[in-house]
Amino acid sequence: MMDTRPLLLETNFPVIERGQLNTLQINLGYLCNLSCVHCHVNAGPTRTELMSRETIDQVLALLRDNDIQTLDLTGGAPELNPHFRYLVTAARALGVQVIDRCNLTILFEPGQEGLAKFLAKQGVEIVASLPCYLEENVEEQRGKGVYNDSIRAIALLNSLGYGVKPELPLNLVYNPTGAVLPPPQSTLEADYKRELGARYDIHFNQLFTITNMPIKRFGAVLLAQGQYNDYMDLLQDNFSEQNLATVMCKNLLSVDWQGFLYDCDFNQMLDMPLIGSDRLRRHISNLLEASELIDAPILTGDHCYGCTAGQGSSCGGAL
Repeated sequence: MMDTRPLLLETNFPVIERGQLNTLQINLGYLCNLSCVHCHVNAGPTRTELMSRETIDQVLALLRDNDIQTLDLTGGAPELNPHFRYLVTAARALGVQVIDRCNLTILFEPGQEGLAKFLAKQGVEIVASLPCYLEENVEEQRGKGVYNDSIRAIALLNSLGYGVKPELPLNLVYNPTGAVLPPPQSTLEADYKRELGARYDIHFNQLFTITNMPIKRFGAVLLAQGQYNDYMDLLQDNFSEQNLATVMCKNLLSVDWQGFLYDCDFNQMLDMPLIGSDRLRRHISNLLEASELIDAPILTGDHCYGCTAGQGSSCGGAL
C-alpha cells in the first residue's frame, strides 16, 4: 500500500499549543468487522492489535487522578476489545462521560449479544458512522449489506431510548465518498433527519461531518488515483484561521493500543508520538498529571489542514 506519511511531515501549518485536557481518546485496537474505504486506521477483520487489561487500568488511573470529563473510545471496532465492557463500567463509576464510536453493524456480530442494552444501561453516548442516508453511497464505502444492518441497528437503539431520551444521545457521522470537503453540517443534518425519518421512522440527535484525512487507506487511494496533490491543494486553499482556536488536539489526548501518547488520532496513525525530555515516546504510565501538557506545542503536519479547511472538522463534527 502506498504511504502518504513522507509527504505530510514537512509543513507550513501554523504553530499551535495545548490547552486544558478534557478528553482522553483511546484506540482500543485495530480489529474491526468492516474494512471501510475511508478508514484512516486500516482497521479490519484480520488485525490483531488490542489494548491489554494492564494498559486499560492505566487509563482508568489517569481518569481517576485528573479532572478529565470525557473518555472517547475508538478503534477499529472498540467493542471487539475483550475488556471493553470492563473499561466502560469502571469509567462510568468514576462519573466520566463515555463515548463509543460505533459502526452500528457490530451490534449484530456473534459474541455481541446484549451490547446495545449494555450501552444504554451505562448511559454511553453513541457516535455512529453512517456516511450517507442513501444505500448506494454507504455500501460504496463500507461494503454490501452494511446499510440495511446500520438502519436496523439505529432502530434497535431507538427502541432503547437512544436518540429519543436526552440522557441517551445518538449522533451520526458523515464522511464524503471522495476527495471533496463535506457540505455544510446543519444543512446535511436536516436532510438526514428528513430522509431517515420518512423512510424508516428512525431518529438521532446530531450529525457530525468529518473531512476524510489523506492518510493510511484513504491516502493510498488518493495516491493510486492521482488525486493526492489536488486534494491537498483543496484543503490548503480552504484553510480557515478561525478554526485554529477550536481544533480538537488543543483539549484532547490520543492513546494508542499500546498506551503511547499522541496529540490526536491522526498523528497516531502517522506515527508522530509525543516525545519526552528524554527523547523517548511518552507512555500513559508515566504521565503523572494531565496539567503538565498545558502550553506544550502540538506536533503538526500537512494533514492538519484537513481539520481546518472550510467549516472545520473534528471528532465532534464541524468546528
